[in-house]
Amino acid sequence: MKQKRIVLFLLQLFKDKDGNFSLRELATALFIVVLIVSWIAQQFFKLDVPEFMFWAFVSMVSAGCFGYSIEKKTKS
Repeated sequence: MKQKRIVLFLLQLFKDKDGNFSLRELATALFIVVLIVSWIAQQFFKLDVPEFMFWAFVSMVSAGCFGYSIEKKTKS
């Protein structure tokens, strides 16, 4: 039961305002995962991530969030 709820939650993350799956949401989630992994690598394993890569990932997440905020729901 819990596993089903987790899968349902993850599927909802990848949908746009119309309820369709969107590549933008998938890319934004992927970049968030990359940011978290790079932070863990830097904090715990002393592996440096080049600063330009970090800011590029942050910019992509910001662009995805901004795109979602200006997206309008289509009228049916």
